[in-house]
Amino acid sequence: MSTILEMRDITKEFPGVKALQDVTIEVERGQVHAICGENGAGKSTLMKVLSGVYPHGTYTGDIVFEDEVAQFRDIRDSEDHGIVIIHQELALSPYLSIAENIFLGNERARHGLIDWRATNLEAQKLLARVGLGDDPSTPVNEIGVGKQQLVEIAKALSKEVKLLILDEPTAALNDDDSAHLLDLIRHLKGQGITSIIISHKLNEIKDIADKVTIIRDGRTIETLDLLSEDVSEDRIIKGMVGRDLAHRYPDRSVDLGEEVFRIEDWWVHHPADPSRTVIHGANLNVRAGEVVGIAGLMGAGRTELGMSVFGRSYGTNITGRVFVRGQEVNTRTVSAAIAAGIAYATEDRKQYGLNLIEDVKRNISVAALGKLARGGWVNGREEVVVAEGYRKSMNIKAPSVSSVVGKLSGGNQQKVVLSKWLFADPEVLILDEPTRGIDVGAKYEIYSLINRLAAQGKGVIVISSELPELLGICDRIYALSEGRITGEVDIADATPETLMQYMTKEKEADHVHP
Repeated sequence: MSTILEMRDITKEFPGVKALQDVTIEVERGQVHAICGENGAGKSTLMKVLSGVYPHGTYTGDIVFEDEVAQFRDIRDSEDHGIVIIHQELALSPYLSIAENIFLGNERARHGLIDWRATNLEAQKLLARVGLGDDPSTPVNEIGVGKQQLVEIAKALSKEVKLLILDEPTAALNDDDSAHLLDLIRHLKGQGITSIIISHKLNEIKDIADKVTIIRDGRTIETLDLLSEDVSEDRIIKGMVGRDLAHRYPDRSVDLGEEVFRIEDWWVHHPADPSRTVIHGANLNVRAGEVVGIAGLMGAGRTELGMSVFGRSYGTNITGRVFVRGQEVNTRTVSAAIAAGIAYATEDRKQYGLNLIEDVKRNISVAALGKLARGGWVNGREEVVVAEGYRKSMNIKAPSVSSVVGKLSGGNQQKVVLSKWLFADPEVLILDEPTRGIDVGAKYEIYSLINRLAAQGKGVIVISSELPELLGICDRIYALSEGRITGEVDIADATPETLMQYMTKEKEADHVHP
């Protein structure tokens, strides 16, 4: 099998940071080649070098594509050669149609005018190739993330792609959409299209890739042949983190105290349609030192439950009672919820959890500025000291606390979010998908932090779509189905099968909503 791509001794530096050092990778034509590594290892930087985001001259080393040395000036230059990258943050215009997005910058025109008939006909053919039956004239903001991912691939196919780069393509997808996308990658492979896939989901890597190259701290560690070698997930993890993770989940001793948090008869209605009930009379509690999980399929209402409790950030016509340390508390606003000792770390850290254009220190202090203020003025020196303490204790990989958060890796951004809430010193911390989109090494650190919080007598609620994660870190798990708590299982009795039975349980008649 011939080689379609070689990247030889690629070195890329930013001020104060060497992101890549002598990275070498070889990709064979018609294969799916995975790239694995911890957050900040240099995976995305390498792909930006390849795709011309970082143009020739800003790095050292050689790119050899189809036996010729390539010196890409920009993305359009690499696309003209047949290399197309689909970033984790999809680059679609929400208010344009599917067809307009597919041919944006690559318009089907005659005599200087867009030929809409040709545009829609060609778009329909491309959509058929990716298994999407939607009308090409549909605005992109009216289709889900899974379909948007397929539109991105159709857009790549319109550019006669030879090498398709997918950066965390299933990070925001549910299981069904992920499976469909992986099937499509296999289908494209059958058509001779080579793919490079960056993913933290090792089970997907094992399922779809022919080879995997592991990058650690900006260097190539090794390339493993998944077809001819017996390569386990643990083997890949060892290469990524530089050590064996004998246990994916750290051990901890459980010492439960009195009840720290309880909600009673909690009802939430949809903000756009108040006649639609989203959460039906939920009751749950957490004890001091306890880690409680919330499991549920996509759309079960897990995030809606967490957000509605935290200052009614979601929903309308909300009724029910919230207790912290046995006292009923007011959670009608976010500031009231924080004052009551409740914190909520959102699943969407980029949009809701962080100010991406602000620095580390301001993001850490923002939820509890009162602790740093005197006479209405924030003590900037004390703010730096606090942030520096969290940068060290949380192992946040940033040059300084003045570094802009938007430039950090996903795992380090998540550590900043958690530092913010640790500084606020809540009684109960609701963590919504705390390890989404971060690597196994950073996950282990997050799990260790959860254990530390529990050991301090805090109550921790973990919302996760990953059952192994809940089974690995929780003491007790609630299951949600269609907005109803359908089961409560102690960890000693919890199995994936038991939880799935509760998570798919059909709704029963509601008790009367007052």
